[in-house]
Amino acid sequence: MEQERRQAYLLVAPAVVVLAGVALYPILAAIWLSLHRFILVFGERRFTGLENYAYLLSDERFWAALGNTAYFTAVAVTVELLLAVPLALLLQRSFPGRGLLRASVLVPWAIPTVVSARLWAWMFNPEYGVINRMLPGQDINWLGAPGYALHAAILVDVWKTTPFVALLVLAGLQGISEDLYKAARVDGASPWRTFVSITLPLLKPALLLALLFRSLDAFRVFDAIYVLTEGGPANTTETLSIYAYKTLMRSGDFGYGSTLSVATFLCVVILAAVWLRLLGREEAAR
Repeated sequence: MEQERRQAYLLVAPAVVVLAGVALYPILAAIWLSLHRFILVFGERRFTGLENYAYLLSDERFWAALGNTAYFTAVAVTVELLLAVPLALLLQRSFPGRGLLRASVLVPWAIPTVVSARLWAWMFNPEYGVINRMLPGQDINWLGAPGYALHAAILVDVWKTTPFVALLVLAGLQGISEDLYKAARVDGASPWRTFVSITLPLLKPALLLALLFRSLDAFRVFDAIYVLTEGGPANTTETLSIYAYKTLMRSGDFGYGSTLSVATFLCVVILAAVWLRLLGREEAAR
């Protein structure tokens, strides 16, 4: 037994070392940099302790970026779940061309985010974009108006990632026994009653898993919004990741930029802990 345990440790050790190198070390390095005032352009680097974190708490731009990130995550993930459930129910049905439909649904998800964001940026263009041509009335500057830009970015995210959520929900649906539906039909249950009493409760673990994956991914959103607006107009679409990137790479303030990165990481950890706790309760209740 002891020899098997030792052999297992030896087999796992290379993966642990690689994981520590590519994940743990950058996190520790960012935490260490966040304790410094480090501006590369001026050649300034000195230890400041928790001064960056104290400034973070009073930074209105940080709180605005956190609000944008939370709003983006909440709206995008909610809409994706609402669209993914009926889409998954449709994909589960047997009909001619189901395989083709399943493959075509995956196309938006398969396209690289930068490519799809650039495609939508052209479609949103106020002068020659197809969206304004399809809608009646005055042309709207979708990516240049504060009231529209963030919602346009949410639309792009929903279009791209709803197929992924639908796949997770479809996997959950295929795990539900057909005998339960046959028993419900024998008892005279309506389709809506069957959905509410059988499908939805048994689908809850899959929904929580999809909620976990998508919430963490949406909270770290960078590429789609950066291609669409770069955080504009007037920082109304600036998320935590974009704010950290601008501080690090454009301002050259590696100290405070690392503080923003650590804050983003902590938010993601808290969010993951909440969803994992809910998922664990659901698994324990089954």
